[in-house]
Parts: sequence; C-alpha cells; structure tokens
Amino acid sequence: MSQLQFKLPEIDRELTKKAVESALEKYRFYLLTIPEEKLPRITPAYSLVPPSNTNEFHSSTEDAVIGRVDGERERLEYIERIRRAVNRLSSRERELIIKRYLEEDEVYDYEIYNDKGMSERQYYRFKGRMFYKLAFLLKIEVYKNNEHPL
Repeated sequence: MSQLQFKLPEIDRELTKKAVESALEKYRFYLLTIPEEKLPRITPAYSLVPPSNTNEFHSSTEDAVIGRVDGERERLEYIERIRRAVNRLSSRERELIIKRYLEEDEVYDYEIYNDKGMSERQYYRFKGRMFYKLAFLLKIEVYKNNEHPL
C-alpha cells in the first residue's frame, strides 16, 4: 500500500526575513509621517490662461483632502494589522519585537540580547522563529521557486 504524499513548499528564509523587517519598518514609518504632497495647497495659482469648464467635481484642495484621508485610513489599517499580528505572539516574542522594531528609539540586536541575558546565538534563533510566525500571520512569507501553498 502506498501512503498519500504531498510536498510542502519551501520557504525562502532570507526573502521572508527581509519582508518581515520591511513590514515592521513600514509600520514605524507610518506612525511618524504624513506625506507633504497630500497637504492641500493654500496659495492661489495665477495664470493668464482663462479657466475652462470641465466635468471636474473636486478642487485641488478637495482632492488633496480626499487623498490624505484615504492615505490615513490605509495607514491606520496597516498599523492595526501589524498590532494584531504582534499581539498573537507569545509575551516574550512580543516584548522583543516591540523593543527592537516598534518603539520610536532605534535599538540594536546586541542591546536586546545583552539586556535579556541571552546569548547572541540563542537570540538570533529565537528571532528567526518570531519572524516566521509574523510572516505567516501577516501573510507575507516568500516561497522558493515561486511555489505557493495549496
């Protein structure tokens, strides 16, 4: 008799790690920025060309406000998505991720593992497992050879 066999796709460790670090950096960035180009223009624009009547329903100020509100909503949804994923980790994993990636002050890995009394090797193994969990929670894992899970 033969057993049912299936092949699990292989995860690209480096690209998955980069995807998670990128997502956490984006989170930190979203907390701190509002794009300047989304701000409405408050100075009038003068021109010798007479205005034309178009079917445009919004002024540039209204378009800027709509873009800003949409961007803000997108950022808030992203922040909430990261927050939920991090909250699903264990308390120890959560603490390390928050200290290393989600606080305003930038902290380096060596500061974290020295503070926690961990060896460097133990810390990086633990961090690797945390990144896998986060990658799956955020659905940003990267597979080798463009394989996708069933």
